[in-house]
Amino acid sequence: MTANLDLFGLENQSIKAQEAPKSVVDKVQTLRQQLLQWAHEYYVLDAPSVPDGEYDRVFQQLQALEEVYPQLITPESPTQRVIGAVRDGLAPVRHAVPMLSIRTETDTTAAGAQAFDARMRRELGLTESDPPIEYVAEPKFDGLAMSLRYEAGRLVQAATRGDGEVGEDVTHNIRTIRQIPLQLPASAPPVLEVRGEVYMRRADFERLNAQQEAAGAKRFANPRNAAAGSVRQLDSHIAMQRPLSFFAYGIGAVTPPAQGGPQFATHYALLQQLKNWGFPVAGQVSIAQGAIELVAFHERLGQERSRLPYEIDGVVYKVNALALQQQLGFITREPRWAVAHKYPAQEMPTVLLGMDVQVGRTGKLTPVARLEPVSVGGVTVTNATLHNLFEIRKKGVRVGDTVIVRRAGDVIPEVVGRIVQPRPAYVPNFRMPAHCPICASVVEREKGEANHRCTGGLFCSAQRKEALLHFAARRAMDIEGLGEKLVDQLIDGHFIHSLPDLYRLDVATLSSLERMGEKSALNILAALERSKTTTLARFIFALGIRHVGEATAKELARHFGDLDALLAASEDDLLHVPDVGPIVAHSIHRFLAEPHNRQVLADLQAAGVHWPQGPGQPQHTQALAGLTVVITGTLPTLGRDAAKALLEAAGAKVAGSVSKKTSFVVAGADAGSKLAKAQELGVPVLDEAAMLARLQAPAAPAP
Repeated sequence: MTANLDLFGLENQSIKAQEAPKSVVDKVQTLRQQLLQWAHEYYVLDAPSVPDGEYDRVFQQLQALEEVYPQLITPESPTQRVIGAVRDGLAPVRHAVPMLSIRTETDTTAAGAQAFDARMRRELGLTESDPPIEYVAEPKFDGLAMSLRYEAGRLVQAATRGDGEVGEDVTHNIRTIRQIPLQLPASAPPVLEVRGEVYMRRADFERLNAQQEAAGAKRFANPRNAAAGSVRQLDSHIAMQRPLSFFAYGIGAVTPPAQGGPQFATHYALLQQLKNWGFPVAGQVSIAQGAIELVAFHERLGQERSRLPYEIDGVVYKVNALALQQQLGFITREPRWAVAHKYPAQEMPTVLLGMDVQVGRTGKLTPVARLEPVSVGGVTVTNATLHNLFEIRKKGVRVGDTVIVRRAGDVIPEVVGRIVQPRPAYVPNFRMPAHCPICASVVEREKGEANHRCTGGLFCSAQRKEALLHFAARRAMDIEGLGEKLVDQLIDGHFIHSLPDLYRLDVATLSSLERMGEKSALNILAALERSKTTTLARFIFALGIRHVGEATAKELARHFGDLDALLAASEDDLLHVPDVGPIVAHSIHRFLAEPHNRQVLADLQAAGVHWPQGPGQPQHTQALAGLTVVITGTLPTLGRDAAKALLEAAGAKVAGSVSKKTSFVVAGADAGSKLAKAQELGVPVLDEAAMLARLQAPAAPAP
């Protein structure tokens, strides 16, 4: 802290409590106000004016001063959000104003909003000729209801809803939520209870579960459970590590207007004032005129639901005018003037009928639950993912169990757990198959990985599209025009069953495809023909061997020189290649040992795919060492990237412009200014055939 203290000339002062100079008192107050303002901009307005580093710097200055002058520390200081453990458990809190429940409208269609509006009009004695009722429409958060009590502007207590009359004191944990102000501005009333929802954002929930997994701890089932469990911790240091957020949506006890308290005409005005006092209010809150706009709000938010950064399970409608709220009053424990209009449930119980395995485009095997049909989120679900074998074990699910299925937006439904109850008889644990259910190749799981994978690679039909797209990629075989849509048509139309089938395509086949005329078909065939001339490194990379990227492919090509030597290599031989460790060596050897993969390699070579050959180090490695080459125009068979790779593999530097230092230019059709420049400077010009001949020539000294 010395560096921070130096700013105030305090480096030589004792850390013991002492009289604070007025300049220090003023400085502490200024720092606190600055930090509170920045926190308000960040957490409430979502519009930070300074980077995190600047906030941290000022925060550390305040910490340093409070260490020297502990008598200046106050509960509302930004440094005092964590206050330690509550030793004797959570104390009961009786709410000054009960935290009432809101009636739930279970009809999730437009009729739910229409029924509420019709009831309000009836109870207010309105006729068809009267104007529509004005409402406030809000998201219904899937979190934990909370009441925050402020006295003289200071947060003195935070309590859960409990049974509505008595909740639990969780002040120590609520203080850790940075969106909740510890001190209100002077304009706030002497007594103010703010009602709202503590929740956890989706991204924060995913990070928390990742941390739980890394620590070997249990994953949380959903954000609401995670938020509720965090709020009820006895030790606020635990809560501090769990990222919670807060939205305000109303008030409880408040100083009456006659005693200096606020006076509002509408609920919407109340929410705006809460924002002015520093509380976050959901940005989706809207005013709605009558049933038509309530229905529109419900539908619009329903469409946005899966894209929101937090979970909601419905919307809430409230009569906006507070005078009308008072007129409508309450029934038992519910206000007449409000209703929660739900969306279809996103978690539902059903019976697990069986477990199958699906093979993905990258060879990953995913266990899939076959379910007794159930409506989840408005969609009938019959299948749900179980992720992997370890998730099945962790959740303890077996065939015949009643399980909870979750669906959020367009996300694939998943089984989140089981309802624990006695099983009528022994049911064996699920086991992953030893062989791929699609191609019968061996299934393996690498050490340290959760997922099982098919080793079929080029042979497995489930992996064809991914394998083909990777093979055709620019840095692999560079087959221009062979994109995702064309690959889909070729695979789905059963024109291609393995990679060599690419080189058996003809004009008639390609022209028959959707949006593919004869000219486009000829262009694809020309690109296929060009791709046949490549480098060994590009060819190895194009095969899509797991863990083999461009760099590793180049090292393999340099080390072995030709494909036969690579095919003959043992795992021990592979370990002599730079940057190839045991996992990569095993992956390469396993891939190349599969008979069907070897057949694909032989068929590709038989189709005309070739590269400069040579035992050990390739013959052409130093053929162009020290030379600078420029490529211009369209070559008859080679793509630009393939030609460049060949030249670089032979030791040449491929430049982008012609100069006196250029050794030669490789020119194809439609060569432009670079060719003219070479002729002007007298730089030799080669065509593709001459370039390929130079590649096979003995190494020549640099000019």
